[in-house]
Amino acid sequence: MPSAEGVFSWQPLPAWLAAIVAFGYLSLLFAVAYRADRQARLGRSLTDAGWVYALSIAVYCTAWTYFGSVGRAASGGLWFLPIYLGPTLVMLLAPVLVRRMVRVAKEWRITSVSDFIATRYGRAAGLGRFVSLFVFVGVVPYVALQLKAIAFAFDVLTGVPEATAAGWWSDRSLWVAVVLVIFAALFGTRHLDVTERHEGLVAAIAFESVVKLAAFLLLGAWVTFVVFPGPGEIMEAAQARFGTAIAPLDAVDGLHYGDWAVMILLSGLAFLLLPRQFQVMVVENVRVGHVDRAAWQFPAYLLLINLFVLPVALAGQLFFADVSLDPDTYVLALPLAQGQSLLALLVFLGGISAATSMVIVESVAVATMVCNDWVAPWWVRRRQVAELGHAEIAGTLLWVRRVVIAAVLACGYGYYRLTGESFALVSIGLISFAAVAQLAPAALGGLFWSGGSRTGAAAGIAVGVLVWGYTLMLPSLAKSGWFEAHWLETGPWGMVWLQPERLFGVEGMAPLTASVVWSLGLNTLVYVLLSLVFPPHGAEAQGARRFVRVESSAGAGGVWRGRVGVPAVAQVMARFLGEERTRELLLGYARERGFAAVEALEVDAAFVRFAETMLAGAIGGAAARLVLETLLEEATPSFDDVMHVLDEANQIRTYSRMLEEKSRALEEATRRLQEANEKLTELDRLKDEFISAVTHELRTPLTSIRALAEILADDPDLPREDRLRFYRIIVRECERLTRLVNQVLDLAKLESGHGEWQPEALEMRDLVQEAIEAIVPLAQEKQARLEVSIEPGLPAVWADRDRVVQVILNLLNNALKFVPAGAGIITIRVGRQAAGEVAVQVADNGPGIPPEFMPHVFERFRQATGGLAKPPGTGLGLAICKRIVEHLGGRIWVESLPGEGARFTFTVPIAERLEPGNEGGGHDDEENPSGR
Repeated sequence: MPSAEGVFSWQPLPAWLAAIVAFGYLSLLFAVAYRADRQARLGRSLTDAGWVYALSIAVYCTAWTYFGSVGRAASGGLWFLPIYLGPTLVMLLAPVLVRRMVRVAKEWRITSVSDFIATRYGRAAGLGRFVSLFVFVGVVPYVALQLKAIAFAFDVLTGVPEATAAGWWSDRSLWVAVVLVIFAALFGTRHLDVTERHEGLVAAIAFESVVKLAAFLLLGAWVTFVVFPGPGEIMEAAQARFGTAIAPLDAVDGLHYGDWAVMILLSGLAFLLLPRQFQVMVVENVRVGHVDRAAWQFPAYLLLINLFVLPVALAGQLFFADVSLDPDTYVLALPLAQGQSLLALLVFLGGISAATSMVIVESVAVATMVCNDWVAPWWVRRRQVAELGHAEIAGTLLWVRRVVIAAVLACGYGYYRLTGESFALVSIGLISFAAVAQLAPAALGGLFWSGGSRTGAAAGIAVGVLVWGYTLMLPSLAKSGWFEAHWLETGPWGMVWLQPERLFGVEGMAPLTASVVWSLGLNTLVYVLLSLVFPPHGAEAQGARRFVRVESSAGAGGVWRGRVGVPAVAQVMARFLGEERTRELLLGYARERGFAAVEALEVDAAFVRFAETMLAGAIGGAAARLVLETLLEEATPSFDDVMHVLDEANQIRTYSRMLEEKSRALEEATRRLQEANEKLTELDRLKDEFISAVTHELRTPLTSIRALAEILADDPDLPREDRLRFYRIIVRECERLTRLVNQVLDLAKLESGHGEWQPEALEMRDLVQEAIEAIVPLAQEKQARLEVSIEPGLPAVWADRDRVVQVILNLLNNALKFVPAGAGIITIRVGRQAAGEVAVQVADNGPGIPPEFMPHVFERFRQATGGLAKPPGTGLGLAICKRIVEHLGGRIWVESLPGEGARFTFTVPIAERLEPGNEGGGHDDEENPSGR
């Protein structure tokens, strides 16, 4: 292993050399951007390539990535990975998620993440302003972090701490900020219409992505294969020196494995919704097809830029274990310690690239939001644009954006100077991630769910922001010394359950994880609940459906009551878009509608929405709507127009109600037809089963009779005993055949309602006793015990004697089939039932009925075996019982559990309920009361 002695006393580079290299590199960026813009004006786009798109998305890798990943790996092992796993997972979903966002942005001419959310919720200007203001506040500290990284890199490279500077005019980060303001203003505000894309800006960002990747790969390869023999040797040296090669994942700053999921989620949402990411990934996209290529190209970029993070971190630990050195400095300290000044300069340029690309794109995106959401609508409301031409309007708004860019850099620089090395600055990257994640429920929910409403989105974001500020931002500022921090442990006013980092008394989570869980969870809950309580209506609902279905707003027709023609609308568009651009757009729209010339167009609702969408690309959705409402005076129709619109609306509502009623009637008829068809199908199946079962039951005795008769006919010398036995079998089979035919006929009569009935007042005790006397011989033969319990004083029932006895006998016979021989117990209970009925229950101690067979107990030719062989009988007894009982106005059901026997119960109405002439309850359709 290389020696670590004296490595901290490296020879720093001259400050003037570092400054020349830095500003020379920024000048090279100017040249790249200028050439890209010039090629675009000549019709040769340098950014219309999938790999350029993927490289521009790599603006995600900021100075935090370049310097911080190594520092994070040095102290936390693999804890630097979740920040990159989130974007990787998002890009795996890019064909579904990112592609959809890009298509929506192109259809609606969306200019920023705030415009995306405001457009989805009905061009909600107030919501857009709130989002843009919150994003501005959230990204300013992140900009400060990049400026700090640039100054930090200067300090490490030159060995001159910035605190020794003579005054503010010698502050290098200040002059870098000034150069970045100039660059962003020149190449980020060249067109008023943001959707026309910034070719030079995107080309410069892609170039910077190549520089920072190449520099880091060069550093990693040098450390891994030149300073050390290879990655294996680095791991072995670290193992020997520290006892472990990689720090354990569950012992870093109180973080545990469960926090990985939150970190991955947080980084994925930030990757989608950070202003700079939305700008390059959605707004600056040239072709939707580029998304599919970037879906694998960008993860490959992340893999490459993190390929040597662990080797560099371990090498830094081995070299600088005995000195106090910030791990974030390892990427510069290692080449300097080995006298590799040129390599150190290249790594320094990589860090400058990572920081400047983020600052440039972020400032342009925030400037667009502030201008379109705040300045442009305010300007239009004051009617300041009524008499101005395109040059004046475009020039003024572009200067507004430039001023905002300067303000963003100035605020970031001021924040950096105020906080210095405070806790808030060190952790501000993740704090900003958590802030922008509060836009996710409204943005992603609105992208896929048309039921999300403006009320739900605004309330959800507001709740999320408040919880984020209370649980994460305020504690970080308190720990930085901005104000007293004792309330972090005691809670405000001594309320411990309101401790910001242990909200509601929940412990065991890292502060960042707890803040994300509470803020994002409550945000989503409020968004969903309020959207369900206050769903979108009217224009908002219509726009939400078109947004979710990715439909162009220009394609929808409707009623337009304004008194202007196409020239008036074109004039308004030309003020903001320019004459040439307006002619191109109108001609393209006319051809889409099937017209050869613009003069053939008419001003209808579709045309106005088209104009609004085109204007939105230049000044934002809120200002575009105000322009059309104010200058075209759509909001002042005449009384006749209003009445005409109301009449049309009433007619539409009437037609709508009629269509809904017809639709419901059609649905009901369809449902009934389906039910009837299902019943017919079931009846047809039952008919086939019935015929099959009857023929089977008939064939068995007939086959036996025929066989025995043929034996008797063929062998006249058969012994007398055998002949008598065969005769008895023939007689028994004939009786069985007669019984089967009688049962089939009886069942048919019962189902057709033509059975013979002789109802009268009867004592149930007598009927039960008659059935028991008939069954006793069979019970004795099987050695089964009969237990009878009859409640005294039962009222008379109104029934047919033979039929009721038949039911009881069928139930007793059924029980005898299943009770065990020699140990069978059959219990008969008779008692009063509620609702003026007498109930008879026949229970046995047999094997019981399988649960899957319970719904089929009373069907014809169905017999439950209980796991035994098929019992004797036809399978019609219980079906006949059911028909008899229901005809008498009673009910019958069964209760059983496997291994616990079965209990059949039927009821018969008492005589007081039914007068003569009203017998027969006609309850054929009554359901089983037990639900079995």
